Formats: sequence, structure tokens, C-alpha cells
Amino acid sequence: MLIIGVSGGTGCGKTTVVDQLVADLPKEAVSVLSQDFYYKDLGHMSREERSRVNFDHPDSIDFDLMLSQIKELQAGKGIDCPCYSFVEETRLAETLRIEPKAILIVEGILVFHPPALRDLFNLKLFIEADTDERLLRRMRRDLSERGHDLDKSIQRYREVVKPMYDAFVAPTRSCADFIVPNYDHKPANTRWLSRMLQSEIQQHGVS
Repeated sequence: MLIIGVSGGTGCGKTTVVDQLVADLPKEAVSVLSQDFYYKDLGHMSREERSRVNFDHPDSIDFDLMLSQIKELQAGKGIDCPCYSFVEETRLAETLRIEPKAILIVEGILVFHPPALRDLFNLKLFIEADTDERLLRRMRRDLSERGHDLDKSIQRYREVVKPMYDAFVAPTRSCADFIVPNYDHKPANTRWLSRMLQSEIQQHGVS
């Protein structure tokens, strides 16, 4: 199994890049695992308490579970990964079944932070975008998908998102094998990577 890590700041376009890769590769050859699946279960907290949790800090992620499930996939076993609701800010009862495939893409803002997880990646991509553009994308997502109002989104960016990016995400840029620019005037181009991965599958096989 070839494991690809995709990281970068919130709103940089990680999902877009991953979607491009998945679209260019054989469907039966690739599966995707998101850091978002592994936010810790906050069902024991009140809604008010959940709203104060720093979701951009590494402590908000169950990296132990994430690491163990990736290792299960490496061993050829399917996993039932947790599902998370950003609207309710807690883990859901249902799970998502993911089967092992030739290529596993793991994406998230903090996936390069824990050394034990980072060391599992055969290839590491850091998606880079303009800071203002990332802010706009983040706010658009918060308002349309996560039930936040504009003032809350701005406050969270100033008090949480930006400081956490500087502390925990930006330093991992140096861990990447490739920096992938993703700007409005120049969207990310992943065709080179898709061709490389297709060649790896066809010529050598990945297991």
C-alpha cells in the first residue's frame, strides 16, 4: 500500500486536490481517509462547552485511533472509521466502512504533526494558498456547511485558526516532499502526480 499524506492550512484546497487525484486514478485503486473523521467524541459535553473547544489544536484529534486504523488498512484489513458532525460538534453513531486499496490518501491540517503518523506516509504533499484566500474559503465553509454566523467565524479565525496554523501547521511545511501551489489565478495541478501513481500501479503494482 502506498500512503500519501496531504496537508496545509484550513481553506487551502486540500479536498479539491484530493478529489482531483481520486478522479484521475482508477476507482478500485484508491481510498481516502480524512482527519475530520477522528475528532474526539464530545457527546458528554453540553453544546455550550463544545462551542469552546479548540478544534484546530492537535489535542482535539484522536490520533491514536487514526494511527491504529491506518495500520489495519496496511495489514489488509477493512476499518469502520468514525463519522463526525461539525454542526452538532460531536461524533455520530454511524461509521464509514473503508477497505484497503493500493493507494491510501490521508488528508488534514494536522496529519504531519504527529511523527508516528507522518512517518507512515510514503509521499507528503503540502498545499499552499494565499492567506486571504484561505480565510475567505474558511468563512464560506463555516457559514454554508457548519452553521456558524459571520461574527463567530471571524472571531474563531482571529483567536484560534490563525494562531494554531502558525504553531502547528506552518512548521510542518518543511516535512513535505512537494509543495503544491493552489491559488485562484493558478489552481493546483496534480496531473503529474496522477501520472506518476498510475505508472507505479501499472508497472510495479502496489500492495
